[in-house]
Order: sequence, then C-alpha cells, then structure tokens
Amino acid sequence: MTPIEEYIQSCPAEHRERLARLRALILSAAPGLKEKIAYRMPTFHLERNVIHFALYARHVSLYPGARAMAHFQDRLEGYRTSKGTIQLPLDQPLPEALVLEITRFCAANPEGGRA
Repeated sequence: MTPIEEYIQSCPAEHRERLARLRALILSAAPGLKEKIAYRMPTFHLERNVIHFALYARHVSLYPGARAMAHFQDRLEGYRTSKGTIQLPLDQPLPEALVLEITRFCAANPEGGRA
C-alpha cells in the first residue's frame, strides 16, 4: 500500500471514495507523477512537488500553488480559495475537468504552481 493509499484508508469511510477518485484524477492527468506524504498530506511530485490535497471537516483542499491559482482564477469562482489553495466542498461533486487541467498545468510548468 502506498503512503497516499494509507492516508485515504485512515480517513472516515464516507470520504474514501472521493479521495481515491481525486488521487486517480491527479495521476491520470500527469503520468509519471510519484507519490509521497509531505506536510502531512498526499503529495504528487516529479523532481519537485507538483500538487497536494488534504481532507478537512467540510472540504478537501487542493494545493496547486499561487501561479496555478492565478492562471485558473476565472474558473475558481464559487470556491473558497486562498493564495495557493482551493476548497472543494464535500457536499458537491468533484470538479473533475478542473482538477485534470490544474494538475496538467502544474506538472507542465517547470516552476510548477508555485509563485
């Protein structure tokens, strides 16, 4: 079992499917990403960290970094955001197409999503 699979298994049962789907989306968007736990959260990396996620009480936070946030700013209306974070509410469907595009952006840019 990978560290991210262990993370998902440690989460409440009602959220595991969503987290597994998010993991699958990220991996499908950028083949070759490697997995680890960094900052106590699932992290996907190449030669650098590309994107992270973490479960909270009412949302899953996706951490693509500030540059990605700026690039996708117009697509993030309706989500709570901060400089490098998007909150994906647990009571709404995952925005799968957006997750795929953000992950591809972060993986394709040498500087990643970081500002």
